[in-house]
Amino acid sequence: MTTPPATPDQPQAPTEPAEPQKPKGGLGKKILGVVVAIAIALAVKFGWGAINGDIPTHAEVGDCITVSGKENDPKVDTKKCTDKVPDLYKVTKVVEGTFDVEKCNGSDALAQEWDYEKFVLCLEPVTS
Repeated sequence: MTTPPATPDQPQAPTEPAEPQKPKGGLGKKILGVVVAIAIALAVKFGWGAINGDIPTHAEVGDCITVSGKENDPKVDTKKCTDKVPDLYKVTKVVEGTFDVEKCNGSDALAQEWDYEKFVLCLEPVTS
């Protein structure tokens, strides 16, 4: 028995099932996704300052710093102790775990918070 030819009103029978297409760039997309996720996690952990270069400074004993900005939001920048800049201070002591500036026994002091750590920098002015 023969099959009559298809007419324009009748659809033809499918010949073979189409092969499923392989996903393109599967491994590359996964790697890119992981890299993007890591970048987002770092941005969240370190805040926008890590991205735009405005990372706060956690000075140590012996460092020289300048302090600028508002009293309730000071910006500390580490400098070389030989720099000829106004208001240059040398860190003489770092008191961890407090904002109590009285721990500096009357010397200049600056309470700071950095990455959820609180501490006080005891300072002495650097004279030329």
